[in-house]
Amino acid sequence: MIWKLCSVVAISLMFATAVFAQAQRPDLTGVWGPYRGGRGADPKLAPTPAGAPVLKAPYAKPYEERRAAAAAATQRGEPGPTNGMLCVPYGVPTMMSVAVYPVEFIQTPKQITIISEAFSEVRRVYLDKPPSKIDEVPPGYYGRSTGRWEGDTLVVDTVGIKDTVQYQTMPHSDQMRITERIRLAAPNILHDQITIEDPVVLEKPITYTLAYSRLADYEMVEFVCDNNREFVDANGVVRMRTQGK
Repeated sequence: MIWKLCSVVAISLMFATAVFAQAQRPDLTGVWGPYRGGRGADPKLAPTPAGAPVLKAPYAKPYEERRAAAAAATQRGEPGPTNGMLCVPYGVPTMMSVAVYPVEFIQTPKQITIISEAFSEVRRVYLDKPPSKIDEVPPGYYGRSTGRWEGDTLVVDTVGIKDTVQYQTMPHSDQMRITERIRLAAPNILHDQITIEDPVVLEKPITYTLAYSRLADYEMVEFVCDNNREFVDANGVVRMRTQGK
């Protein structure tokens, strides 16, 4: 009789623990607009900017040369080949913050879907699954993201980002891993702390935070890139195609 009682108590405790853990998980469902800080913003909720990436020797000089060339081209009024201009997806992690465009979270027990209004980019975070092995994920714009809850924080692990998808034009290897810690910093303020690690290219990880404010009753609009007029010339400058060329 005693062992039956103990079994009932144990099962009850396990159920209570599961219910408590579920209760700790906030519902992130909704549309979130960039929260930049500035006038009227709470400094405690403003995002933490990213520091300058520190690249290892073989990658540092070419990276700085490209950035200098891009800055010089901008001064001349010659825009560089940005993903948006070329109708190429921004991918992860850049799609999480594009200009003033919002992102939408759709949360279900097994998956969180994140949609960026800019270019209608979509990524999927598969919950409670083991992190993917880097060499088993075909490279893509969004890689493969798995997530788990640590209390009220969603921890997302992403690997498998193709080398043409770059954060701030920074090169990376196939060993790059992106870790996000997403949580409600306030009832209507969402933080996404992003850490980029790459033992091949980076001397140390890059960590920065994105902040969003909830947009009540906002409906996402369609944003499709439909522009085949631009191309990149031999000097890396974006040019406009003219009729017959």
